[in-house]
Amino acid sequence: MKKALFAIALLLIYFPLYAQYAGALPGYKITPVDSWVGAKNYYLLTLFKNDSAVQALLRNDAELKKLSVNKAEALQAAIGNCKDALCLPAVQQFSNEEIELVSKRLNALYKPGNALDELVKDQLISSGCYMLYQTETPVNLLVKAWQQDAAAINYTISVYALGKKPNYPQIDSISFDVHKKSYYTLMYDCAEEVASVKDKSLFFSLPLHAALTYLEINERNNAADFEPMASGANKAAVAAIKKTKWAKFPYSHILVPGAGPDNLTTPLSGEGMLRCRSGARAYFAGKAPFIVVSGGCAHPFKTKYNEALEMRRYMINTLHVPASAVIIEPHARHTTTNIRNDARLVFRYGMPFNKIALIVSDKYQNDFIMTMDKRCVAELNYVPYKLGRRLSDTELEFYPLISSLQIDGDEPLDP
Repeated sequence: MKKALFAIALLLIYFPLYAQYAGALPGYKITPVDSWVGAKNYYLLTLFKNDSAVQALLRNDAELKKLSVNKAEALQAAIGNCKDALCLPAVQQFSNEEIELVSKRLNALYKPGNALDELVKDQLISSGCYMLYQTETPVNLLVKAWQQDAAAINYTISVYALGKKPNYPQIDSISFDVHKKSYYTLMYDCAEEVASVKDKSLFFSLPLHAALTYLEINERNNAADFEPMASGANKAAVAAIKKTKWAKFPYSHILVPGAGPDNLTTPLSGEGMLRCRSGARAYFAGKAPFIVVSGGCAHPFKTKYNEALEMRRYMINTLHVPASAVIIEPHARHTTTNIRNDARLVFRYGMPFNKIALIVSDKYQNDFIMTMDKRCVAELNYVPYKLGRRLSDTELEFYPLISSLQIDGDEPLDP
């Protein structure tokens, strides 16, 4: 009851924005239970783990309880019987029949006013993490969110344990040779790790732990880099946002996408430096109060250098941009997600979401962005921005769109 009253109070405060953003609530904070990687990839399952009333519903359902037992028994049987390395992780995925079973049980368990209903309305809708389903009924939103999370877990296991090709093999592939004899030992040890989970009573516990384990051994916990950013790397900027007089500036912020180097020893590429210089000139010209530098640990394969972090250092130390004016977005691996992730920060940090923003890059990247909408639809299922005017070779106006909050289930390094 208290949660419902609190949600109503927030709704009254933010009503114009709440209605405008299809239920996504400005200021909503993603809340991890024990893993930022898990929260950002599989948020519904994270919410399940964080809600004791929902857990009681799931644990007490006879069919879901049986599924939990079956998953544990199948894993133990695989540990005892599998002679092929790939047999061990394969059994930890959800089958189509299991996904459908859970879908039906969630549909049956959902009742207006019960714990699942409160979770959907207080958390799932407010988060915006399943924005593509926001027009569905609450129960259908719940089911579709589950199906997305299940598919995302299966995808993670397929790439980072079974060795399937990811969307971008050059930078996102598995770290191991699945054909080596030693790979069986690694997969066996991973299976033992997954089987060691104490609480197996939730039907998703073992597959979820499996996905997180495989990301970890591949050194692919990129989604958690620098989190929580609002109280860490971006703390000064978040504080400054609250005091900013936005009417003084033509743009809400300047987005500078990164450009990864072509070797493992160069922290910041020459192209990255030049983009930073263009962005700093726009900042000092008074075009916007903040610069968002965007780029993760993407290029080259398994680099330890983070584009956004290196750009921030260059902005502050070399170009003398105030530290409180530089916001890092350290997760994007592609131009599409440079803009998508930027839009997320604008919304979550309380910057004016309807105010036009400015992309500052080189001519060729801006040429690409001008025709990038089809690639966005193909890879993200939506376009995360609306373009404005092309001011010059290096400057391009855009508006962020609320669809950007949607989790991408087949990009576990930057979902």
